[in-house]
Amino acid sequence: MKNNSSVFFRLACLLLLVFIAFMFYRFQKKEKEESSESISIHNNAALSVIHSRKSVRNFVPGKLVSEEDIQKIVRAGMAAPSGRDLRPWEIIVINDRMAMDTLATQLPYAKMLETATLAIVVCGDTARSPLWVYDCSAVTQNILLAAEALGLGAVWTAAHPYEDRMSAVANAVGLPASVLPLAVIPVGYPNGDFEPKEKYDETKVHFNRWTTNAK
Repeated sequence: MKNNSSVFFRLACLLLLVFIAFMFYRFQKKEKEESSESISIHNNAALSVIHSRKSVRNFVPGKLVSEEDIQKIVRAGMAAPSGRDLRPWEIIVINDRMAMDTLATQLPYAKMLETATLAIVVCGDTARSPLWVYDCSAVTQNILLAAEALGLGAVWTAAHPYEDRMSAVANAVGLPASVLPLAVIPVGYPNGDFEPKEKYDETKVHFNRWTTNAK
């Protein structure tokens, strides 16, 4: 009788271990599937924003961008890559109506500042990095994508390398000599329907070596 009880006990323990192992496997598998699904959704969302981005040049007058969204946009900008991680960027957020109207009159391709309720000036500290233009271009792109993701409109208007535009921006926001403006980005709620352009061109894609892909 004792032997039978011992065998039964061992069998019960073995079955319990098998059950625990099976449940652990199911848990691990489910966790991996959920993680994979999350990554897939995240990637698709990122690609969707990239392909949906468009230049918006007309905004709903007086409709303000929230402080929360401004913070999200600026943080996204500063998530950009930077050569040697020097991060030479400086960001000026303008929501003063008079300052925006002044810049609208001084910058030939930023007239839409008259209807925008926010402007973000992306600048680079030349004393920190000679590659500031590249780093700040990445910041500017991130800002445009963040605005798109938040349901806002934005457009890249160049200050650099035009001396008259750079001087106008520097004077408007009080930049020191070592800090130069790259771009002024009007931001607001789109007024009208704006569609992204299809810019993909397979003839400009080359694998391994330059090829002539012209049709």
